[in-house]
Amino acid sequence: MVVAALSAVAVGTTSCVFPGAHQAGAAVRLFARTRRPALPTSVLAGAPDVLAAGMAKELFLSAPVVVIASTNPADVAKAAARAGRLKAPLLLTSARAGSGAGSAAMRAEVDALHPRAVLAIGVPASVLSAQLPGVQVDTDPAQLPATSAPAPQRHRVVVLVQQGGPTATAAMAAAATARAVGAHVIVVPGYDPRADPGAIVALSAARPERVLAVGAGFGPVGRLASRLAVAETGVQLPGGGQVVFPMRRLVALYGNPGTPSLGALGEQDLSASIERARKNAAMYKKLSSVPVVPTFEIIATVAQASPGPDGSYSYETPVSVLRPWVRAATAARMYVILDLQPGRANLLTQAKVYEPLLKLPNVGLALDPEWKLQPGQVPLQQIGSVGIGEVNSVINWLARLTAQYRLPQKVLVLHQFRLSMIRDEQRLNTRHDDIAIVIHMDGQGTPQEKQETWDVITEAAPAGVFFGFKNFYTKDHPMLTPWQTMHRTPQPVMISYQ
Repeated sequence: MVVAALSAVAVGTTSCVFPGAHQAGAAVRLFARTRRPALPTSVLAGAPDVLAAGMAKELFLSAPVVVIASTNPADVAKAAARAGRLKAPLLLTSARAGSGAGSAAMRAEVDALHPRAVLAIGVPASVLSAQLPGVQVDTDPAQLPATSAPAPQRHRVVVLVQQGGPTATAAMAAAATARAVGAHVIVVPGYDPRADPGAIVALSAARPERVLAVGAGFGPVGRLASRLAVAETGVQLPGGGQVVFPMRRLVALYGNPGTPSLGALGEQDLSASIERARKNAAMYKKLSSVPVVPTFEIIATVAQASPGPDGSYSYETPVSVLRPWVRAATAARMYVILDLQPGRANLLTQAKVYEPLLKLPNVGLALDPEWKLQPGQVPLQQIGSVGIGEVNSVINWLARLTAQYRLPQKVLVLHQFRLSMIRDEQRLNTRHDDIAIVIHMDGQGTPQEKQETWDVITEAAPAGVFFGFKNFYTKDHPMLTPWQTMHRTPQPVMISYQ
């Protein structure tokens, strides 16, 4: 089948006599006529022969020669090379002689292209001749009519194909058809162009008007269009790409600028904090299979003993105070996470205060339920908790913000060391493509106590989340080494030091 309509607006007309021809002495050279895909973004799906036919239908109005190959990979590779030289569309067939459904489909696909001749590769000419009565079928390219390249595409068309995988033969055929009309083919390792730094660079340079993706895994169309909008900005995260995990590992220095009692980040000035974060990250370089990115986890709103002017028991650090730290970290190719200790304040209300910083591509958000108070509660008298509705309201808002400004994925961290801290956790909204959620185990104590807490937290977590781990310089007995920190299942994608 084809996801998204395959009909296109023709740029010319067809007739029974092939319309494209140049007179050169006694020889007539024929040329194909192309068309622009109808939709800005399309996802082609189905069996290999359906995918190949869909690509030809999207890009060709007519072709003097059509190449038809079996679905055998070696035949497809040979046919792709031949189609490239002929500037011809490449169709695939798995039908045998006499199979009515296959014959009818093949006839319809070929008739739509109005060819003078068909080149058969890996398919007996007698089989295709039986399926295509009245069409010249050859196995020798020398017997084909002379052809010229079609007129250059006036529209910027990009075709996305996955490298390898179940659609490899179809992708090869579709790519050959695309190159025949001058479309730009981008090969990606998976189905998300944001995850491939090379694809991001290519899409940013191409600025396509139309994108055709080969394989159902690229869909649905709406999601692919959103991913393309981000990729085309060309903006990449520290460590490369626009998908946060598992493409990198964050190693964070935690605290509040200028406040040593709140964590390691506040124990030195800005430049020294950057250097310390880099040294912490360097300890994990040999232990990690992905880039390790030094990170600031800055406590933006700080729980406090007094209610303050608004009665929230939470101090909101002004954006103007945090901005120099964010700017310096950005210049140093670091990631930044703003942590909220809300007291009695609403988490979404506090998150919106930092929207100017969260609009930046390398700034994420953390929620700390330990410091979320209910009416009548005060800090340090109990372990706080938050309902899943309030958490999801922040996630939904952050996802909208990320999509609105076409930003790379954002990190949303949930600190947790007791299951009671996030009420109704299984209803956590993990469906947003723009958000990477990390449940961050920040319990303290002996290695055995931390492992037990880790096991409880990871086993109870909903599907679709990543996990983080916190080490305490003074409250762990003893603090784990980087090797011990990494030696757990699942491996943490984010590690903080407080």
